[in-house]
Amino acid sequence: MLKYISPDEVAAIIKSGKVPMKDYCIFDVRDDDWAGGNIKGAHNAPSSQFYVHVNDLVQKTKDVPTVIFHCALSQVRGPKAARLYAEARDQLEGDGLDIPHQVFILRGGFSDFQAKYKDDPELVENWSKEVWGNPQYF
Repeated sequence: MLKYISPDEVAAIIKSGKVPMKDYCIFDVRDDDWAGGNIKGAHNAPSSQFYVHVNDLVQKTKDVPTVIFHCALSQVRGPKAARLYAEARDQLEGDGLDIPHQVFILRGGFSDFQAKYKDDPELVENWSKEVWGNPQYF
């Protein structure tokens, strides 16, 4: 079963001194809506092609114990990608080829994360007021 993680918990992980791609990994599965800002260090893995690349992503991150997924709101794309990824990792772990791991979905997606942390350069990069400061985009 997939678990949700709060923006505050993700911020704490990033600021904890843990090493990205060793201790944790964040996948942002937004497509064209990736533009305008992202969680610092997040890897864009567009949902439109996620199924094709999921096994490659698992192989690259199979030794990472904490993996976090999100999209804009984490209502459809983020949870779907997290489920596909978790199923592939669970299969590897069951075969003895992976470490114990946790897969999380960022509650509220990048929308909630950026609303709280957009001014913190340790947490958000490439933030655009033109995209996130304009209510017509929501």
